[in-house]
Amino acid sequence: MNAFYDALETRTPDEREAALMAALPAQIANAQSRSKAFAEILAGVDAASVNSREALARLPVTRKYELLERQQQHRDSDPLGGFSTLAFGAQMPRVFASPGTIYEPEGTRKDYWRMARAMYAAGFRPGELIHNSFSYHFVPAGSMMETGAHALGCTVFPGGTGQTEQQVQAMAELRPAGYIGTPSFLKIIIEKAGEQGVQLASVTKALVSGEAFPPSLRDWMSERGVAGYQCYATADLGLIAYETQAREGLVLDEGVIVEIVRPGTGDPIPEGEVGELVITTLNADYPLIRFGTGDLSAVLPGQCPTGRTNTRIKGWMGRADQTTKVRGMFVHPGQVAAVTKRFPQITKARLVVSGEMANDQMKLVVETTETAPGFAGLVADALREVTKLRGEIKMVMPGTLPNDGKVIEDARSYK
Repeated sequence: MNAFYDALETRTPDEREAALMAALPAQIANAQSRSKAFAEILAGVDAASVNSREALARLPVTRKYELLERQQQHRDSDPLGGFSTLAFGAQMPRVFASPGTIYEPEGTRKDYWRMARAMYAAGFRPGELIHNSFSYHFVPAGSMMETGAHALGCTVFPGGTGQTEQQVQAMAELRPAGYIGTPSFLKIIIEKAGEQGVQLASVTKALVSGEAFPPSLRDWMSERGVAGYQCYATADLGLIAYETQAREGLVLDEGVIVEIVRPGTGDPIPEGEVGELVITTLNADYPLIRFGTGDLSAVLPGQCPTGRTNTRIKGWMGRADQTTKVRGMFVHPGQVAAVTKRFPQITKARLVVSGEMANDQMKLVVETTETAPGFAGLVADALREVTKLRGEIKMVMPGTLPNDGKVIEDARSYK
């Protein structure tokens, strides 16, 4: 049987990049003409000229909180804030709600969230029964997985969440080939089955998401006969990346353009550095352009040993929103970026907030080879101008700061 879901997974990197960049101008034009929100956000942009990553990087990043704010501002006229190109009715069979509250549309296209690819990589095949324990109410997770399973040619048992004993009974009697849901809930189900003396021998594979899947839990499942694989997806974008049998990072989905930028900015960073994942989707129904996920990750060098040729990322590595309050004032990564952009001599910076409660101290650590007298004073002046707070400047050699994506480090003691 074919080791790959389709031929897209084994394209040469040049072929893939050419196809993505060829599709990009049309998606920009689609967003401008059919999405009221992006008509404003991308006003004045020549869609035809956005045909490279360099051109894409010049467009503004729209972050999740901005999407929420726009939806809240337009609740009376358009609950989706002008981002969706679809209207309620036959074009949009479902609309979901995520914490915030943020509303997300689901269109009618087969495998709308592009989840089938991740399921195939996790070992699921046409003709199998899948036990889906993602939520079917409010959030799109249950539907995301179900529509992907249907596209793959699988039958789904909509288990949803909770009712552990009934989940065990359904698995024992229906004998699904595998499980889809959070890893922690699968562990609970397996443990409950063990308490009841029920065998779940048919469940030999799992696709998990929604929370951390540490190697210890993966090994625990493997010892009980379940090969678990993880994927990274969001309610806004659908599938972004998925794990393969190589278990070396996550391979990017074929339907998204992924950038990794310095937190607080829209500036792409060198391969291997940790930064915020910014995604441009090719979904014409919900054309999110340079959507800031707020999640941190980094590109892994080389290609997947399975033969899939798309870029790999390390997976979820924390949150990019490191906004903190210093002496009663909010300081966010964008302000740190605004300071460093004034000085080409600075290659990287981190704001360290230390001290005890009510006695905050702020230090901007900058990587630079600049030795001119007075340079630190100029940076300190800029820091005060941007943040309205005084801070110490510490200059270090390039490569000194950790590669962990942190722009603001809260090192205060709260004892």
